[in-house]
Amino acid sequence: MPQHVIVVSYDRTWPERAAQEAASLRRALGENCLAVHHIGSTAVEGLAAKPILDFLPVVRSLAGADVCRGALEALGYEYLGEFGIPGRRYLRKGGDERTHQVHIFAADDRENIVRHLAVRDYLRTHPAAREAYGALKRELAARFPYDIEAYCDGKDAFVKALERDALAWARNQT
Repeated sequence: MPQHVIVVSYDRTWPERAAQEAASLRRALGENCLAVHHIGSTAVEGLAAKPILDFLPVVRSLAGADVCRGALEALGYEYLGEFGIPGRRYLRKGGDERTHQVHIFAADDRENIVRHLAVRDYLRTHPAAREAYGALKRELAARFPYDIEAYCDGKDAFVKALERDALAWARNQT
């Protein structure tokens, strides 16, 4: 069955649920884990989102994360390896009715880590971008309720421009 694309209004329970799951991920990854960041749209107050909590654990080594596969699977995650992005470990929970996604990167992969955090922080501090992104996601979900590929394709140009703006903004913050 195709994945149903649902975009909902911001849910004030997301931060607490994310904090609880981040703690579970930290325990599962053990001493290899340096940080677990809540990323994605559910990490941005006021942003419409698919109700999927996204996490970015930063680890000392991906080999160390691979050793923790069983502990992560015990939390209900499906371990999918790089899943199209070299240097990442991708996990998801909930199958086609996905509830959580995890993107593990090694600490030395600054490019991917900075990109994810810059987009999150940019959307948190730029209401016009946040509103435009939320409106686009709602429109695409209404147009393509059972076509996740068309939904993602419809966001692609906006997300690329958002990443560019967010990275430029982040460089100016330091």
